[in-house]
Amino acid sequence: MDITLSISAFVLAILGIAGCIVPALPGTILSYAGLLCAYFTSWSQMGAAAIWIWLAVCVAVSAADYFLPAWMTKRFGGSRAGSIGATVGIFVGFFLLPPIGIILGPFLGAVVGELINDRRDFAKALVVGCGSFLSFIVGTGLKLIASIGIFIHILVDTWPTLRNWVANVF
Repeated sequence: MDITLSISAFVLAILGIAGCIVPALPGTILSYAGLLCAYFTSWSQMGAAAIWIWLAVCVAVSAADYFLPAWMTKRFGGSRAGSIGATVGIFVGFFLLPPIGIILGPFLGAVVGELINDRRDFAKALVVGCGSFLSFIVGTGLKLIASIGIFIHILVDTWPTLRNWVANVF
């Protein structure tokens, strides 16, 4: 059972890192699930405090990622239409041009949303698009930092046992 939990921990942590970039996967949640799998192995040295701290980090990062686009769009002078356009742009970009669309989608979506709201002010739409793009980069960066931190914690907790197991098997 411990081997299954360890493999699940690593798979979930790697999927969590990928999920920080791909909008369809909940990155930090998957990483945290991997951390829980590692915690429930018999050889884990993790304490309950680490589990609670990582939970708080995941909740904070997820909340920031949820509220950051709207806050940054408004901070850069945008409207609700710009916020909605940025959100739609992420998903449209993901399906039309997967690697580049994920990055450019929020920017273009916010610009289009602002232009729908007010066609006369193209410069403002570009500024709001830059704010939306910046919020996407910051949110993704925060999620990546948290997920990579969880992966490293899983690796450090599991490595001695994994090393001994490989040495005994081979």
